[in-house]
This record gives sequence, C-alpha cells and structure tokens, in this order.
Amino acid sequence: MSAPLLQLSGVKKRFGGVQALDDIDLEIRAGEICSVIGPNGAGKTTLFNMISCLLPPSAGRIVFDGHDVTGVAPHRLARLGIARTFQNLAVFKHESVIDNILTGLHCRLRTNVFSAAFFDGTARRVEQEAREIAEEIVEFLEIEAIRDMPVGTLSYGLQKRVELGRALAIQPKLLLLDEMVSGMNQEETEDIARFILDIRDERGVSVAMIEHEMSIVMDISDHVCVLNFGRKIADGTPQEVANDPHVVAAYLGLEQGVTL
Repeated sequence: MSAPLLQLSGVKKRFGGVQALDDIDLEIRAGEICSVIGPNGAGKTTLFNMISCLLPPSAGRIVFDGHDVTGVAPHRLARLGIARTFQNLAVFKHESVIDNILTGLHCRLRTNVFSAAFFDGTARRVEQEAREIAEEIVEFLEIEAIRDMPVGTLSYGLQKRVELGRALAIQPKLLLLDEMVSGMNQEETEDIARFILDIRDERGVSVAMIEHEMSIVMDISDHVCVLNFGRKIADGTPQEVANDPHVVAAYLGLEQGVTL
C-alpha cells in the first residue's frame, strides 16, 4: 500500500491548562474523502488549523506528501498543495467572483519584480494562464452567470461556492473544507456534495472535511474520523463509525446503532 498523502502522528495541542487535542493519529490517502466529525468543542477546527499550519502542534508530527510540514509557514504549505476553506466566510466581498478566484492563484505565479513592474511578455503570459485557470474553475462550479458580480451581493450559498473556487485555484492535492454546507438549504447542500465528489473524481484532489450534516458524511465519505473532548474515539468507514458504541454514546446520544 502506498504512503498516506497526509499523516498525523501523536499530534497534541494545549492552550494553557486546556488539552484541546490529545495524541491524534490520522491518515488520509490520495483519492480519498475523509470526514472529521464530533460534538461542538471536540477539537475539529483546531485539528484543521494545525494541518493548515495556522497553529503549531504542542507535540507530534505532521507529514504531507513526503514532507514534514509540522509548523511550517502557511504560504509554503499552499505551494506544497494544501488548500482550505473556513467555517466563517473569508471572501473579498467588494471584489468580483473572478477576482476572488484569481487571488487563489497568487502562490502559483512565477514572475520577478521587474517582469511584473514592466508587464513584459513573461508577466502577460503568466496572467493569461492564471485567467484561463480561473475561468475553468468558474465553469466547473457553474457560476459563469455571476463571474463579474461583487461577491457581497450574492447569496450565502454562492459566496461559499466562490470561496471553494478560490481554494481550487491553489491547485491543491488536499482540500480542507470546514463546515462547507453550514447554513445552506437542501438544494445548495446537494450541489456542494456533487462538487466535492467531482473534485475528487475529476480533478484528483483528496478532500478532508469537517461536517455536521450527517447525510453528506454518510453518502460521500470514504472514511470518517470521530473526535470527542480532543481524543479520537473512532476511525473507519461511515457504516462502521455509525455503529460504533463509543460514537453512539459520545456523539449521537443513542443506545443502538444509527441509521443516517
């Protein structure tokens, strides 16, 4: 079996006297959709913040695509191929859809200060390539009709789709989605689930997602990791996790296996 795309070994995070995460081991393989679930305060977003190097772990090791990325700078991580969306919208609301997506390509641009200042042939070629990538993402996410609209004028669901497009512009190997469908209606939720599958199947991007919408978790995940009070209490297929007695007791509060 090939090495995991992402591997966490013994990862811990302490905030003063609070142990937010304790001895977390997790593997995500290429071509996989992994869901991280658990009650509020279980440590899910803290885990993502450490994977995306917004927080350094207190202990443990994080390896991505053969590189030890424990505590590296976030911009370096983006260049290695990890992209992220956030639980709260993080878009440029006064800018257009296409300009928001273009900002995701910044870490991929390869021009020097002189080329950019004089906008020579190299700079023009790089910009043209960036615009072609951005337009392809607009088409992939089916947002051609709103490409020139200010993002702040769009519905919440469309703003989340723009944020997803900006993350895809990084051209990641691994995409981290933090509660992507939170606040969406049923149709928007189904659209995002379809896009996540297409991102994996058509673009070859592995996906790790924090999600409370159990229908998505059960329908599209290859494996599920469950956290509770900062500890991993289960890790397996959706059906295995749904029927794990520790998950039932800690997360779902039921006495029998669950049907989701």
